[in-house]
Amino acid sequence: MIAPVVVTHGGAGRVGADRLDAHVAGVARAAEAGLAVLEAGGTALDAAQRAVEAMETDPLYNAGTGGSLTEAGTLELDASLMEGAFLRGGAVCCLPPFEHPVALARALLEDGRHVMLAGEGAARFAAAVGIEASTPEAMITESAKARLEGWREGRVGEGWAGGTVGAVVCDAGGHVVAATSTGGTVGKRVGRVGDTPILGAGTWADDRTGACSCTGIGEAILRFGLARTVCEGPEASAQDAARVALRAFEARVSGEGGVIFVRPDGTVGIARNTETMSHAIARAGEATVAGH
Repeated sequence: MIAPVVVTHGGAGRVGADRLDAHVAGVARAAEAGLAVLEAGGTALDAAQRAVEAMETDPLYNAGTGGSLTEAGTLELDASLMEGAFLRGGAVCCLPPFEHPVALARALLEDGRHVMLAGEGAARFAAAVGIEASTPEAMITESAKARLEGWREGRVGEGWAGGTVGAVVCDAGGHVVAATSTGGTVGKRVGRVGDTPILGAGTWADDRTGACSCTGIGEAILRFGLARTVCEGPEASAQDAARVALRAFEARVSGEGGVIFVRPDGTVGIARNTETMSHAIARAGEATVAGH
């Protein structure tokens, strides 16, 4: 029997020392919330969704409330969720303010007709399935406005980590799930879509190989197909698979970022090539391990 495990990340980049402890504590709480779902009899999909929702609600991160703003000062959210048994996935991109974009991705996965919806179409689907929209006033924070102003003045680069959030889960039966959610890069063009909602790039899950959630510069992750590359690596250990794939990502496309990875046997790999990537591992029967 595999000890169920939930791994979370809060974005790769450069989180300042003044908020790093809170950043790490938040991803630990999210991982524990996901594990609690598993221990209460919930599915791996339920656990991954709950872990990401916990971080979407927290304005410390660049996902949901407090997400980074476009160059026009608007909030456009991306999220995806994928399960490894049947390779089902759901994703949304350029989504207007919704409290939990990952919940809408889950609804798409369960609906099964489409994998991804964008913008107004995603919002209409949300209304059809009873998921209520939020408002810019409720979800755009003063911190996000300040980051955009800093970007306009050249003080915030694309490597800033707020950060994108993600979770990977392995349940007692070896079933794996990955979920990722983001507000995207600060000052992005309206309509820009990064790696987060693209299965195989920012998110991937396959019960044969594992589940991975990525964070970093989305354009490079898209070009490299980082999440699937990590999962399909031939390395003997999950940690080696994460490290080797990230080194190749950096060498091939000068990519910056990080990954969390879990194999169907419950082993975990975590790697980054940035200054920080808040992360946590919550495993049944063990103390939560968290770091940056």
